[in-house]
Amino acid sequence: MDRPTVVIAGATGFVGRALYKRLSEEFRVIGLTRDDPSRLRTGGQQWRRCDLFSLLHCERALAGADLACYLVHSMLPSAHLTQGAFQDMDLIMADNFARAAAKSGVKQILYLGGLIPDGPELSQHLLSRLEVEQTLASRGVPVTALRAGIVIGARGSSYRMFKTLVERLRVIPCSRWGRSRTQPIALADVIELARYCLRQPSPATASYDIGGPDVLSYREILERTAGLLGLKRTIVDVPLTGTLWCRHWLHFVTGAPLELVGPLLESMRHSMVVRDRCLQEEAGIPGRTFDEAVREALAEERAGGRPVRTSAERAAARRSNRRTYLYHVRSVQRIPLPPGRTARWAAERYMQFLPRIFRVLLRGEMDRKGNVRLMLALPRVSLLDHQLAADRSGKSDRQVFYITGGILTRRAVRRSRRPRLEFREVLKGTALLAAIHDYRPSLPWPLYHAVQARVHLFVMRWFARYLRTEGEASRVVSPVPQS
Repeated sequence: MDRPTVVIAGATGFVGRALYKRLSEEFRVIGLTRDDPSRLRTGGQQWRRCDLFSLLHCERALAGADLACYLVHSMLPSAHLTQGAFQDMDLIMADNFARAAAKSGVKQILYLGGLIPDGPELSQHLLSRLEVEQTLASRGVPVTALRAGIVIGARGSSYRMFKTLVERLRVIPCSRWGRSRTQPIALADVIELARYCLRQPSPATASYDIGGPDVLSYREILERTAGLLGLKRTIVDVPLTGTLWCRHWLHFVTGAPLELVGPLLESMRHSMVVRDRCLQEEAGIPGRTFDEAVREALAEERAGGRPVRTSAERAAARRSNRRTYLYHVRSVQRIPLPPGRTARWAAERYMQFLPRIFRVLLRGEMDRKGNVRLMLALPRVSLLDHQLAADRSGKSDRQVFYITGGILTRRAVRRSRRPRLEFREVLKGTALLAAIHDYRPSLPWPLYHAVQARVHLFVMRWFARYLRTEGEASRVVSPVPQS
């Protein structure tokens, strides 16, 4: 009997690697990576190269999959210049994954998200986790969401931060966020719960809170970690409440990227405690205590469980990244979409809008196939040529234009990484994402960064106001039904 095929997005992360290893015993597992799979130490593992920002890549990567795991969070930059919030980057990748899963006939998507606390205002980090969960379920494939707080494992970013703090500082300042409570869970327990869900896919979408038996404040986490490491530490309360100072301070002490530290800190203002552990009771996985989880992570580190790449491998990775992403631009803006309007409607308005705001300088020409050329009025020189990708646009909820020419763009290095402009509906049609992917400007980089990139952001903000006005006008002039 053939084993079910499981595709894991985020398989190179610390949860993904452990899940890949555990599932390989009874599934055919395929890991997705944005980098060159040949650089990974495969050991018989199967990998597919996939840029989750590309729907075409996702469709190819999920071909033949029975089940899929989504373990991706995009808080770090994905291009030489990234314009936009990490929440919007997350939305595009999750929407691509959901669309591709539906097309490939995937039976279930397993998603590892975050605990969602009670309260009217969520941090951007937690709100993004909830939006991703909703987006994965929006294309008809059942989603099983495991909502967890801190996952304790040797490679875990949160674990490494509080462990590094304890190791490097004798006196640790602790702001009010230290009083918030959380319910950490061991990596091994997350893996077993994920395996349990995949072995018996649910026909309906459901979310489950998961956590260990210990409910701790962040201050208690630091104290317990110090005790387990055999270190004597003094934790001092400080009367500061903002995250700005703490973000830079943690970045300085731990070396963690600012893009990662900021959202994690913002979420710490919430207490994130499991409401019930019904899934764990059903699966017979009560979970390890905090002390047991930390001891396992420490044992893995001491045993050399964190493989270190050779200097040659690290140098090859740096060269590859420079070649692949040098001077590439990714820009994503979220725009409220008027009720009843579509991405196709917004794309048409955008192509009319651009020449209108630069009416003295620019002209826009659209042919019968929907291709658009943005030109200087005098002299008549093409700035950007947009070719409508009719085969990739399809329904009215997504429109794609390849950027094929013009003096403001360089030619694509590879056909698989074509510069493109897209408009897509997300969050049940309440929001529009206007995105530019894999764009390589022809202007010298400092000039592009100082001028064209800023102009683009200005134009998108203006376009958002324009769409809002157009939507309001259409409601005003709509005919009143006669009785």
